[in-house]
Amino acid sequence: MYFRTNPFPGMNPWLEKSWRDIHTRLTTYSCDAIQEQLPEDLQARVEEYLLVDDRNEDDHGVRSIAPDVSVIERANRLHDGDSSGALFVSEEPIRVLRVRPPQTLRFIRILDSNAGRKVVTAIEFLSQSNKATAAGRQQYVAKQSELLEAGVNLVEIDLLRAGGWVMATPQDLYPESLRYPYRVGVVRAENLMEAELYPADYRQPLPNIRIPLRPTDADVRLPLQTIVNQAYERGRYGNDIDYSQVPDPPLTAAEHTWVDVHLQRMRQQHG
Repeated sequence: MYFRTNPFPGMNPWLEKSWRDIHTRLTTYSCDAIQEQLPEDLQARVEEYLLVDDRNEDDHGVRSIAPDVSVIERANRLHDGDSSGALFVSEEPIRVLRVRPPQTLRFIRILDSNAGRKVVTAIEFLSQSNKATAAGRQQYVAKQSELLEAGVNLVEIDLLRAGGWVMATPQDLYPESLRYPYRVGVVRAENLMEAELYPADYRQPLPNIRIPLRPTDADVRLPLQTIVNQAYERGRYGNDIDYSQVPDPPLTAAEHTWVDVHLQRMRQQHG
């Protein structure tokens, strides 16, 4: 059965397989939702950055969703002209790209027009490229450190179960109940010694995140559950996801049991 609206009270694990589209939607819809709440002299903008993704050292089992090899030029295949129809391959090599081109990722910056468009807050929806490889993690952590050292508030939203830990707050400082399946953390520039952590799950609604601005401004709210539901509905994933198939990455046995019971209940409610 297909569901036109998100059948989960929180995050939908099946959306992780389509993360490139979902990531773009979450970033865009979140920017719009925040923009409506900002003081007139602050602006929310979607910005881009390039991330080099070296899948040759994938040490967390994250499936690459980009092409493994890009062929630039094919070798010519020539008939030998006899009746056998045998083919000879020319001695010219096949040329391919040796490394995968950088990926374009997006994040939200809130800018202060009264302070030379200084970045006040950065909001990042983590991607597989941030988490899957050592190179990706190192590049993301370097960007993360640069933002914090520049006095920027940092909001990190990790709605991907696979990949390494790259949140600004170390894993062992997270309460165990907030480490899995998803993570949300906020570090305020005015107090780098503390972090605000939120529960994020598929079994309960995702939080309304308090987004810090300047010290003199009141926080604005990011309704994360509403944003995820919008991505599901506007992306028409209700026409695309087959819930009889295992999500990618798969659930644990205990998670699968809960999800199976929940989806059966939802099917009954929807007739």
